[in-house]
Parts: sequence; structure tokens; C-alpha cells
Amino acid sequence: MDTLNAQIIKKNGKREYAILPYEEFLKIQKQLQDYEDLRLLREAKETEKNASTVGIDELKKKMGARASRSSKNRKSGE
Repeated sequence: MDTLNAQIIKKNGKREYAILPYEEFLKIQKQLQDYEDLRLLREAKETEKNASTVGIDELKKKMGARASRSSKNRKSGE
């Protein structure tokens, strides 16, 4: 992360607020969103780690069968 150019506002001698340039705020906001997306992806992967899978060849066969059934249905007027 880059160095922040924050201005600190104190209240009663204690740091109370940090003021950032708007561009820095947007950059931090984007990084937080990216982090949340990554966290959710990892959580989903963990949840689904034991789920059954379909190989690409099997998927192509299934998709091909559906496509041919669909075109037959259109031709027969169903």
C-alpha cells in the first residue's frame, strides 16, 4: 500500500479523525471491496470443496444433447 497523505484532527489532545484526499479514499475503498470479494470467494471455495464436479468433456456432451433436443423441439413446433 502506498503512503497515505492523511491529516489528523485531534480532540482534547487525542487523535479523533483522519482526513484523506478523495483519490486516496477511493483507492482504499476499492482495495476493501477487492478484499471482500476475495474473502467471499475463499469462503465459497471452502464450502464447495467436497461438491461433485463435471469434467469439460462430460459438460460438452450434456450441452450438445440439450442443444439437439432444443432444436428438435423447435422444428416440431413444440
